[in-house]
Amino acid sequence: MSTRHRTLVARRAGLIGATALTSVLFLAGPASAHAEVEADTPQALAQNVTLSFVSEAESGTAGFTQLRIVLPKGIAPGDVVLKEGPKGWNLTPSADGYTLGGPALKAGVDAEHKIVVRQLPDAEKIAFKTVETYSDGKISRWIELPGGSGSEQPAPVLELKKAAPGATPITPEPSPTPATPMPTPTPTPSTTPSPTPSESTPNPATTATAPARTDKADAEDGGTSTGLLTGGVAVVLAVLGAGTWWLLRRRSAGSR
Repeated sequence: MSTRHRTLVARRAGLIGATALTSVLFLAGPASAHAEVEADTPQALAQNVTLSFVSEAESGTAGFTQLRIVLPKGIAPGDVVLKEGPKGWNLTPSADGYTLGGPALKAGVDAEHKIVVRQLPDAEKIAFKTVETYSDGKISRWIELPGGSGSEQPAPVLELKKAAPGATPITPEPSPTPATPMPTPTPTPSTTPSPTPSESTPNPATTATAPARTDKADAEDGGTSTGLLTGGVAVVLAVLGAGTWWLLRRRSAGSR
């Protein structure tokens, strides 16, 4: 085999190898995308733990718009608070987890967020099923639980250390018992009869003018009595005067 022929064969082999490697890398790109979860305190029954989630982008033309996380048993949606997330994204609790979404991220940008959990459950492993939605409507489900053979889209799994000595589950705080309302007293019907119009409280105007009328009546009665007394005295004086005149006249006639 000539040297030239050997060179051509080597070049062809190199070209084929490069092409094959490129194809493998291209096909492996989307398949290598996955969702992960980490904790600052990966220990059972640990409290106020920060969990960090990363959803790797697997689309070169669309960006993430929403993540739906199904919480494992032992973590209630009400025990989760959003700590960090993409700008403009909000967390909304659901029946079995929460949804985090907002304006679409740029294509190829990973979706990362952090939550604070009130307490981790007493378990060795906990899985967070994750459903990712892209701006073009594509949905990627990372929901396969560990233990399956050849899981292609496994759910993010967090391995936990054993609980610290003396650690116990937090009991739910009892709801405040509403105060029992005081019974409304039933009004007792009055046994005192309502006053008749004649027994009603006199009108202030009438009461104010009543003394004036009484004083006037008394003045009139007093004037009448005084007049009668004066008239009687005059009559008596007239009779006495007439009698005295008659006696004096009779004496005068007898002396003649």
